[in-house]
Order: sequence, then C-alpha cells, then structure tokens
Amino acid sequence: MASSSGNSSGCSSRDGQNSASEEDLQLAMDQRKRKRMQSNRESARRSRMRKQKHLDDLIAQVDQLRKDNNQILTSVNITTQHYMNIESENSVLRAQLLELTQRLDSLNDILNFINTSSGILDTTDQHHHHPHAHDDFINNNPMDTNTMFLNQPIMASPDIFQYY
Repeated sequence: MASSSGNSSGCSSRDGQNSASEEDLQLAMDQRKRKRMQSNRESARRSRMRKQKHLDDLIAQVDQLRKDNNQILTSVNITTQHYMNIESENSVLRAQLLELTQRLDSLNDILNFINTSSGILDTTDQHHHHPHAHDDFINNNPMDTNTMFLNQPIMASPDIFQYY
C-alpha cells in the first residue's frame, strides 16, 4: 500500500506538475489567442481604412468625371451654337450668291442683246453725226467711253459679298 500511496503521491505530484504545466500551456494559449485577436483587430482596422480610402478615391473620381462631363457638354453646346450660326450665315450667303448670280446673268443678257442689236451703239456713226465737232470733244466724249465698257461682260468677284 505504501507503494500504492507512493505511487498516488507520485501521481499527485505529477498531477500537480501536469496541472501547472497545463496552466502554463493554457496561459500561453490564452496569450497567443489575445495576440491573434489583437492582430486580427489591427488587420480589420487597416482593411476598413483601405476600403474607406478606396471609397474616397472613387467619390473624388466621380466628382472629377462629372466636372469633365459638364465642361464637355458646355463645349459641345457652344460648338453647336457656332455651327448653327455659321450654317445660318451660309444660307444667307447662298441666297445672296443666287440673287447676285441672277442679276449678273440678267445684265449679261442685256449686254448681249445690246451688242447684237442692229448698230444702235455703232461708234463710227457717232463721229459722222458730228462733223464739225472739235477732235478733243470726240475723243473725250463720255458716250464713247461708256460704249467701250458696254461691250465687256460684267464680272463679279467674291469681294463684292463683304458689302452685304
């Protein structure tokens, strides 16, 4: 029995050692658990901070894109207005060109009629009607000067349109 009590006291001393060793092991496990929990908290905090920064960056990007979009829309509206103004001005210029072309054609038709009619503007006849006129008068006769231009077609240039 003594050996069994020795064994039992040996066991209880081992049990005490086991219990102390289990307590140390439990304390070490608890400490590791606390460290892991603290580490997890820090990791979660960093993750939340990264998410918040990403969200803030996205919000700033949305704001910038909205500003850019508004500037583009404003630019498109201004360009469209300029296009409409120029298109309107072009329509007016086309109408003026058509009118002036028709006038020019009419004047050229009149000139052609005058030039092809039977001797109405024959300058040799004018000299014969004034046999006693002074040579300077005949040479400087405004009618002679005008008839020279009547034989020429009327030409239009693009510069004429700047006065309308």
